[in-house]
Amino acid sequence: MQYTIHAITHNKWDNSLPPIMSISDGDIITVETKEASDGQITETSTEKDLSKLDFSRIHPLTGPIEIKEAEPGDAIEIEFLEFKHKGWGWTGVIPGFGFLADEQYTAPIDLQGPALKIWKVDEKYAYATFGELKVKIPIYPFPGVIGTALPYRGKFSTIPPRENGGNMDIKHLTVGTKLYLPVFVKGGLLSIGDTHLAQGDGEVCGTAIEAPMEVTMKIRLIKNVGLTQPVFITKKVKEMEFNEYISYPGIDPNLWVASKKAIKGIISLLAKYMTPVEAYMLASVAVNLRVSQVVDVPNWIVTAYLPKDIFEKDIEII
Repeated sequence: MQYTIHAITHNKWDNSLPPIMSISDGDIITVETKEASDGQITETSTEKDLSKLDFSRIHPLTGPIEIKEAEPGDAIEIEFLEFKHKGWGWTGVIPGFGFLADEQYTAPIDLQGPALKIWKVDEKYAYATFGELKVKIPIYPFPGVIGTALPYRGKFSTIPPRENGGNMDIKHLTVGTKLYLPVFVKGGLLSIGDTHLAQGDGEVCGTAIEAPMEVTMKIRLIKNVGLTQPVFITKKVKEMEFNEYISYPGIDPNLWVASKKAIKGIISLLAKYMTPVEAYMLASVAVNLRVSQVVDVPNWIVTAYLPKDIFEKDIEII
């Protein structure tokens, strides 16, 4: 069977929530999702709207959706078939939130928010202007948050990823991917939201290109596999591949600090073309953080890769 599920949402993991719909093994569902702010940011919003965010509404998740005959110890296979966007998205820097939140007000890089970019989107790209640079990002939509109900009672934040999946922010969970989630409670109770149009590996400022969507998935129930955390099968996504990168290695005995050095390095290279806070937002959307090596003690390397292809004109780094 095929069903459409409208955006009846919640924003806490709570296995006592009643399902909004029941489906069966093999069903195809199209799920309406809201963007991460639950409608507080729209395509006409400004930075003033971002500064007034009510965090109690963040991460509206459509669900929970019951999978009939799902029992603890089973797994749910989710095959992503299609994502339909609404023609726009947003990226923002929220004070006190993001990878460099503790450095937002410190010299020499001023990353003070709130800051907001609204993207115009067609079938292949998202468009925005950062300082003097026009930017075109290929889109590859995916859910930032998708998960089953947790095995324990109570209300739990959706912000950290968990054994049920949750806020994984893995950009490869796009069309063609098969995601496997563990079932911890009867019915599985699947929820999805926080849909993104594109994101760099790391999502460093805490937002990607956030956007409302309709997500079509095929759901299969796999019995008695004992899965304890998410696993997925994915294919090469050509929209994620670029021809040329500006790359900045962060070198430090601490992997966390090395990652910060890499991102701040990219921000500093972009500062001649845009404000640091704009560079921070662009890094969240386009820069991939990759662990380059962990064996050459005492220093580890995390490299930030910024694709040059996204810019309308060539940029220089030195």
